[in-house]
Amino acid sequence: MTTILKFSIALTMLFLVGTVNAQKLDGAYSGTLEVQGMQMELIFNISPTDDGHRATLDVPMQGASGIELDSVVLQDENVTITSAKMGLTYTGAVSGETIEGTFEQMGQKYPLTLKKTVKTKPGNTALPSTDEELAKLAAKSKGNFKYSVEDYFKTPEAYSFQLSPDGKFISYLKRRETGERDLYLKETATQKETLLIKQDEDVIRGFFWANNNRILYMQDKGGDENHHVYGVDVTGENKSELTPFEGVKVNIIESLKEDEDHVIVQMNKDNPQQEEPYRLNINTGEVTKLYTVKAGDPPVSSYDFDRKGNLRAINRIVDGINMELLYKIDGEFKRVKLTEFGDTFGIISFNPATENPDDAYVISNLDGDKIEIQLYDLKANKKLKTLFSNDTFDVSGVSLSRKRNYEIDYFSYTGEKTVVKPVSETYKKIYARLKREFGEKQFFTIGKTDDESQYMIAVTSDKIVGEYYIYDVKNDTVTLLYKLLPHLKVEDMATMKPIKFQSRDGLTLYGYITLPADYKKGQKLPLIVNPHGGPQGIRDYWGFNPEAQLFASRGYATLHVNFRVSGGYGKEFLKAGFGQIGRKAMDDVEDGVDYAIAQGWVDKNRVAIYGGSHGGYAVLRGMTKTPEKYACGVDYVGVSNLHTFMGTIPPYWEKYRELLYKIWYNPEIPEEKAIMDEISPALHVDKITKPLFVVQGANDPRVNIDEADQIVESLRSKGVEVPYMVKYDEGHGFAKEENRLDFYKAMMGFFAQHLK
Repeated sequence: MTTILKFSIALTMLFLVGTVNAQKLDGAYSGTLEVQGMQMELIFNISPTDDGHRATLDVPMQGASGIELDSVVLQDENVTITSAKMGLTYTGAVSGETIEGTFEQMGQKYPLTLKKTVKTKPGNTALPSTDEELAKLAAKSKGNFKYSVEDYFKTPEAYSFQLSPDGKFISYLKRRETGERDLYLKETATQKETLLIKQDEDVIRGFFWANNNRILYMQDKGGDENHHVYGVDVTGENKSELTPFEGVKVNIIESLKEDEDHVIVQMNKDNPQQEEPYRLNINTGEVTKLYTVKAGDPPVSSYDFDRKGNLRAINRIVDGINMELLYKIDGEFKRVKLTEFGDTFGIISFNPATENPDDAYVISNLDGDKIEIQLYDLKANKKLKTLFSNDTFDVSGVSLSRKRNYEIDYFSYTGEKTVVKPVSETYKKIYARLKREFGEKQFFTIGKTDDESQYMIAVTSDKIVGEYYIYDVKNDTVTLLYKLLPHLKVEDMATMKPIKFQSRDGLTLYGYITLPADYKKGQKLPLIVNPHGGPQGIRDYWGFNPEAQLFASRGYATLHVNFRVSGGYGKEFLKAGFGQIGRKAMDDVEDGVDYAIAQGWVDKNRVAIYGGSHGGYAVLRGMTKTPEKYACGVDYVGVSNLHTFMGTIPPYWEKYRELLYKIWYNPEIPEEKAIMDEISPALHVDKITKPLFVVQGANDPRVNIDEADQIVESLRSKGVEVPYMVKYDEGHGFAKEENRLDFYKAMMGFFAQHLK
């Protein structure tokens, strides 16, 4: 098992080169490796070159395709495919359209037969609507609108600004005219701008300053979510992929200010189902494993390191659903806490400001319903004191000053809006100065130089996309750096209003209603209710929401409901949603719609439901549970069948399977399987009678394309209108600008057709 798992996550660039004889290898060859009951399909796509052949590799179960290959030698009727980098060898005898051979890695051999096949795109390619059909749908949205879809959803000209640790540079992503986003640097002294990384096919998913001279950035392939780490110097030199392991998902978990040549990453490199921590040299790519999860041990969900990069604590999943915190005491990891899922105890940061090395800032709700911030002695397993709490909402944000011996600068939490509570005298002065500057707008410290002489401030509101400023402490100056999408004028934007109401069984529910800027009291508007994804622990927030603003500009109200199981409202509210997805959680969404209707804002006959991921499931569930409530729906990368969804989760989710069962349902328990049958929309398509628009990324590793295909095929067989958009270069949500624009244009045409 170990060897084949290593192969499944480590497959990397193979080229097929060498002597070519009479045997023709052009085309796609598919084979399945089988080890101890595990099966994995490999597809080699071979094409001729001037001096031989080249190929790419697809690994469908990984959501990976188009991986460039390394080397092949064809002599007589025997082929040898090798990858020196990964220590892989495949040898086989070519006979017509079949290759009978053996795959070998790390001394282990497995039979592998490759057969010529016709390469197909994921899913049923006969189902998606044509470009022409989708263009006709988009054209149904007609009107003299001040702002276009592009105005709301095109990539900003520049965004994601970050200060270098010494303040000499600002890094950011900048949009090309064609929509790609490249990584740029600007010298703060001269304002000289330099292109650092040009986006190729794959989107830059994120970046950060590892030190004053080097930036790390993240990319995956086609939305498969197997993010890799790349590095580049501020001069543009030494650009390299630091984690070249195909099929491996990499996350940076510690930046190590005390060690500028390394970061801590976690990877499922040796086991697809388990991330393990490594010290990564940001210059050479050398990795050193810091902890191994032994076979048979409980899976690890996260790791806690101190500022010097020492592994101090491990969080494990015990019995599938309980969380265990192991803390290193006298050289051994010992259990400190065992909590059931929904209860919270976690380390925010170790406390370098104290002489006691076991002091830490933690979040905990073990003493009550709401998460609070505590100072805790981990070795003594004792709370020293509560530092910050709120009676209504969970709190979790704390900011420390490294310059001032890790003094607490402020606490923060999200209630109806985000709240910042200054603590240190230094930050109280900074906050007061910024408050005078920005008034009632939301503003946040999102970065600072190592000497804390400059702060980067982000400003937003429900009507402001985002503004970036630099606050110079010594000179007491606030300088505008950039406004995102400045063409969207504040006076034209809609207001997002916090709301609170009671569920049918007595829970207090929170949410937001967005009404068009020109709304007049007494108007009854068409409504789009937008359940959020997740669903557990996720919530909707107050602030600029481009979807709600687009909908408002077209005359629609938008409703967001933080239904039970949403995060931020205490553990009882969270747990109230366990085993209630598609049932009481869906009731909460419906109660929100009824509340909006009762307020006089909404025409009850013109209500649409739209959402992504779990929100997409909620669309389908709503249209089968209460079909009379909705005039139409838009399902974006949503689950349609709970049985097939749970059978196709990515390998790195496997350790969370029991938690998934607890939040949703366990198909191995007859009573819960019956519920899954009852609330799986794909099994009740006869109840969907209103138009549905389905949207899917073909490479989605979380919600397999079959979730969309099966609902589309079933509904169309019953005569229900189902336009279907599939993007074959996307995963769980659309990252590329052109795809996002296609989606929103088609959706607005769909709503214009069915809500006006």
